[in-house]
Amino acid sequence: MRLKDLRYSFGFAVFSSCALALAGTGAYAQAPRFEITVPAAVHAGPLTGRVVLVLAKSAQPEPRLAMSLTGPALFGVDMEQVEAGRAVVIDNGATAYPAALNALAPGDYFAQAVINVYDRVQRADGHTLWLPMNDGTIEFFSAAAGNLYSDPQPVHVGTGGTVRMQVTHVIPAAAPIADTEWLKHVRVQSDMLTKFWGRPIYIHATVLLPKGYNDNPQQRYPTIYALGHNVPFSFNPDSTRVRNIGQINPVTGTESGYDFYKAWTSADFPRVIAVTLQQQTPYFADSYSVNSANNGPYGDAIIQEVIPALERQFRMIVEPRARAVEGASTSGWQTLALMLRNPDFFGHAWVLQPDPIDFARYQLTDVYQADNAFTVRVGELTVERPFRRSVEGQPIWTVRQLSAFEAVLGSRGRSGFQLEAWEAVYGPAGPDGYPQALWDKQTGVINHAVAMYMREHGYDLVEYARRNWPTLGPKLAGKLHFFAGDMDDFYLNQGVYAFEEFARSTTNPHSDATFTYGRLRKGHSWHAWTWSDFVRAAAAQVHQSGPRGGAPVR
Repeated sequence: MRLKDLRYSFGFAVFSSCALALAGTGAYAQAPRFEITVPAAVHAGPLTGRVVLVLAKSAQPEPRLAMSLTGPALFGVDMEQVEAGRAVVIDNGATAYPAALNALAPGDYFAQAVINVYDRVQRADGHTLWLPMNDGTIEFFSAAAGNLYSDPQPVHVGTGGTVRMQVTHVIPAAAPIADTEWLKHVRVQSDMLTKFWGRPIYIHATVLLPKGYNDNPQQRYPTIYALGHNVPFSFNPDSTRVRNIGQINPVTGTESGYDFYKAWTSADFPRVIAVTLQQQTPYFADSYSVNSANNGPYGDAIIQEVIPALERQFRMIVEPRARAVEGASTSGWQTLALMLRNPDFFGHAWVLQPDPIDFARYQLTDVYQADNAFTVRVGELTVERPFRRSVEGQPIWTVRQLSAFEAVLGSRGRSGFQLEAWEAVYGPAGPDGYPQALWDKQTGVINHAVAMYMREHGYDLVEYARRNWPTLGPKLAGKLHFFAGDMDDFYLNQGVYAFEEFARSTTNPHSDATFTYGRLRKGHSWHAWTWSDFVRAAAAQVHQSGPRGGAPVR
């Protein structure tokens, strides 16, 4: 779940000072009409995409970079083959978050438009789609290369009228990151995914080499596939900036890049290779490393193309026992999915606060039984379902709010955000080729046919493990380790509890999976170990799992 803190999205910042000011008196403003044009000099041909208008109380930071569930007001409409210079209108009928234009408090605002540009894609399943394609590196649409935006423009709300805006900027491509002695950046084109999408598709790997790698050309090393964003792979031993990041956080178990560098290069640290992946799809910042109807054969691509390519390029031990996989949140789910689907390929898995792995606990919703994702009946009351809470238990966002937020960012599953990421990964493609929604983003009504598809196709991982346990169980002995905080911000501990209940009930064989819980207000960022400690533990287990060929633990 990469939205676990919206600082990781839309410019990596939380801008609470830009929070929407709603009218406290109940009086509504006379909403202006916005006419947004793109000159031919900026985009010559017809343009298809999503235009999002941002209305913030401050011009800095730029409103487009301030988008969050607690940030400025958002309004979105689709653009379909709009000719250069023709106005796209945003008025009170636009999809809005958190409320329509005429619900804004009268006053002065700064308006900025950003356009998520779509490409025409002819997919191998016969569907022609318009999607925000990319090269596999993680970029959120408000800062993604090739997308368009306007300058922030002061506007007054309350007196009506027409506001004309021109989109005059194209976001440039980011400069490539240079390799160093320690870090190598690899781009692998997937033939499988290229065939599925009808255009080149890439998966990117960042490879962290151990101390002494270049001095020991005959040595081969175990590999840890660290799928999550919690891994400090940006460390640079020569950077003063990194040296000043800070010290170990005793609450989350994280450590600074410099602390990790000191451990990694110390004389007694395990010699392993660590790899993290970038595999952005048109629907989210991560494919979840499984095959899916909407994203294509990412699971096969990882196992059959990407990892073999890395093993050919770097001196990795090509044995299951020497391949460990680890991840948190989004990457926790894919860590478990990779292990359950490929138990003969990986030797060890550390699953940290995974996205929902039991869809009877899709956070707080049983999507098989509940009729509505937004509300739950409690006696004679109907109450809102929260999506996020503080570690003290205070609800912060509701499912209804997140659904409305995503509806503004994109139609037809193209928001690039969390709920629709799950639908793209777990769910079917609809008749139009776009992901089918698990629930209606306006009403919350659950589509149980989609829920059943998700279960029957193996994305409910507790159900998948239960169904396949007679053959799967013996292959998982000693391999599974789960971690979760007792007050996970997104209620993801509920799915871990469900897997533990299942594991304790297993026979022939009885599961030996381990479960570690952070007690007393441990949230989504909690980790039982620093990453240095995790590498030590993982390397020890790899070393103990077989006598052949491995690099020494120290």
